[in-house]
Amino acid sequence: MEVGCSEDLQVLDGPSSSAPSLCIAVIGATGELARNKVFPALFALYYSGYLPKNVGIFGYSRKNLTDEDLRSIIAGTLTCRVDHEEGCENKTDAFLNQTYHINGGFDNKDGMAKLNARMQKIEGHSEANRIFYLSVPQEALLDVASSLAEKAQSRRGWNRIIIEKPFGFDLLSSFRLTQALLSKFEEKQIYRIDHLLGRNIIENLTVLRFSNLVFEPLWSRSYIRNVQVILSEDWGMESRGRYFDVPNGYGIIRDIVHSHILQTIALFAMEPPVSLDGEDIRNEKVKVLRSIRKLELDDIVLGQYKSGGEDKADVYLNTLTPTFFAAALYIDNARWDGVPFLIKAGMGLIKHRVEIRIQFRHVPGNLYRERIGQNIDLATNELILRDAPDEAILVKVNNKVPGLEIQLDASELNLLYKDKYDIEVPDSYEHLLLDVIDGDSHLFMRSDELATAWNILTPVLDEIDQKRLLPELYEFGGRGPVGAYYLGAKHGVRWADE
Repeated sequence: MEVGCSEDLQVLDGPSSSAPSLCIAVIGATGELARNKVFPALFALYYSGYLPKNVGIFGYSRKNLTDEDLRSIIAGTLTCRVDHEEGCENKTDAFLNQTYHINGGFDNKDGMAKLNARMQKIEGHSEANRIFYLSVPQEALLDVASSLAEKAQSRRGWNRIIIEKPFGFDLLSSFRLTQALLSKFEEKQIYRIDHLLGRNIIENLTVLRFSNLVFEPLWSRSYIRNVQVILSEDWGMESRGRYFDVPNGYGIIRDIVHSHILQTIALFAMEPPVSLDGEDIRNEKVKVLRSIRKLELDDIVLGQYKSGGEDKADVYLNTLTPTFFAAALYIDNARWDGVPFLIKAGMGLIKHRVEIRIQFRHVPGNLYRERIGQNIDLATNELILRDAPDEAILVKVNNKVPGLEIQLDASELNLLYKDKYDIEVPDSYEHLLLDVIDGDSHLFMRSDELATAWNILTPVLDEIDQKRLLPELYEFGGRGPVGAYYLGAKHGVRWADE
C-alpha cells in the first residue's frame, strides 16, 4: 500500500461512474497559500454545490503525512456560508473524507506516478478530468510541471494546470518559462492565476459597460477625460519578504502591475468581443496591451516607504526594491487616443483602497459655470468602481441644493453592495477555481498577453535594475511620494485622494 493510503478511499466503479469524475490536486498542499486559500475555496465550492459529488481532492507534498494528518491540517480553515449554514458539519466531514494526501518525496516523477495511481482508484472507468494547482516556488515549477505532464495526466478526459504569479522575472525568463510549459501542455490547458482578478469589481467592468446603454456610448475619448486604477495597501512588506528581498525580489511592479493593473486596463479599454467566450475576450485584451505606448521615464514615479517608528521597521528596507509605483499610460488607438490612464500601486499607505475611477470631460459651455466656482474639476462627473474599503458603484453628479437660491453640489449616487445585497461575497479564489472547472479562461493571461505585458514593463525594470531610476522615500502610513501628485498635474489628472 502507498504511503498514507486511506482505507476509506472511494472506488467509483458503480452506476454513478457514468458521470465524469473530477480530481483536483493541490501541489504544495502544506504551504500557507494552499492551507489558507486554496483548500477553503475548494470546500466553499463543494458546500455550495459547484463540485460534483464524485470529486476527489488530493494534497501533494514532500511530508510524510497520512490522509488524516492532512485533513486535520486543513479542517480548521474550512468555514460554511453565512447564508446557508444547514448541514455544515455533515458537508465538512464529507469533503474531508474525499481529501487525500500524497507524499511525493524528492523525486517528482515518482511522486506524480503515486498521485496518478491514487486518482485512478477513485475515477473508476468513466471519463476522468483532472486539475492541478501548482502552489510551489518558482524555482520548482518546471520540474513539477514536467513530471505531472509525463506521469499524472488523465488519458480519459481533460487536464488543466493552474500556475501562480509571478510568471517569470522579466521578458526573457518569462519567454523561457512559457516555452517550457508549451512543450508539455497546450495553451488551453494552462491557467495563470492572479487572485486579484477574481474580485467582483473586475467582472463588473464588462457587465456595466456592455449591458447598460447609459455607459457604453460614453466609453471613449469623446467623453472620458482620464482613468485611474488605484491599488493601495496600508500594510508593509513584512509578510511578503520573498517578493521584495534581494537578489531576486519581484517587487510591486512584477507582482502587482504586470498582471493585475495591466489586465484591469485591458478589460476596461478593450473593444466589444464577439462573444463572452474566453478566447474572444483575450483576443481583445491583447490588442489593448499591444497598443500601449512605450513608457517614458519621466512619466513614472517610484517610491519606497520609510519606517515611522520601531514598531513599523521592516527588514527589507535596505534594498532599492520599490514599494510604490505610479505611471501615466496612453493607448494609441482610435478609441483612447490622448486619454491618460494613471495607475498607482503602493504599500504602507494611509488606507486600503482598490478602485477604478473614470473622470468625464467638462460639460461644453456649462451654463452653471459661475455657480460651480473657480475649481471646475470639483464638478467633474465620475464613475467609481470600488472594491475596498467597501465594495460599491458610485456615480458623481451635480445637483441643486434645496432652497430658494441656485446652489450646486456634487453628490454621489451610491450602490453600496453590503446595503443592497444581503449575501456573503465569495472569495476571489472560489471565483477563479470555478472558472477553471468550467473552462472559462477570460480572467487568465494567455501566453501572448503575458509577453506583451512584459514588453511594456521590461525597459522600465532594466532602468530600475541599473539604478537609473531611484525610488522616492515616503512616510509609512502617508499618501505616498510627492512625485505622484506632480505626475497627475502634468497630465491634467486630479488623483482620487486629493
